[in-house]
Amino acid sequence: MTTQRLRVAVLASGRGSNLQALIVARDAGQLPVEFVLVGSDKADAGALQLAKDACIPTLTLNPKEFASRRDFDIELFRQLDASGADVLVLAGFMRIIDGEALKPWVGRMINIHPSLLPKYRGLHTHRRALEAGDVEHGASVHYVTAELDGGPVIAQATIDVRPGDDELQLAQRLLTFEHQLLPAVLRLIAEGRLSLLPPDRVALDGQPQDAPLQLRNGRLVD
Repeated sequence: MTTQRLRVAVLASGRGSNLQALIVARDAGQLPVEFVLVGSDKADAGALQLAKDACIPTLTLNPKEFASRRDFDIELFRQLDASGADVLVLAGFMRIIDGEALKPWVGRMINIHPSLLPKYRGLHTHRRALEAGDVEHGASVHYVTAELDGGPVIAQATIDVRPGDDELQLAQRLLTFEHQLLPAVLRLIAEGRLSLLPPDRVALDGQPQDAPLQLRNGRLVD
């Protein structure tokens, strides 16, 4: 008997390093998913070439060709629906998505964000952590809702802020942990172990979680 793999679409605006981590995990047999589409709002996004190299269908939509942000999002999500994706992963997709467009995907849509949410929603998270004098920084994977970087947090990876760290050093060191965190969360979803309990609780194996899972030695623990 063959178990159908979770069908996953990915949206990315940049180089696609988190997408690459997902592809590597899939190829290593650690992530039981089928990537059905990689989409971007940037024609030159590195993520698109990574997808093509991995024989994953791609989609590019130019926001400037649409009358409004909402029109862009409606068409984007129409094509995501057409791909047959079960789950959507935002992996460096640098756009705010219209709440009505994403509403049907709530509970099936996750995002990776480079901060320990609820700290530092939005941009320039590494800089803001340094300016605040934080001794810890990290990344979060959360369910996407209409609130910017505000959906329920599923899991986090935490690193120390070292004396003398600058923005680039902190970002680069964190990226290694992002590349472990996102595949680990998606694997739980693919295995049917993770879900969103309305309105805003994360459940693991059917049990509501009181705090985000934590990445320890490449594994998620509660």
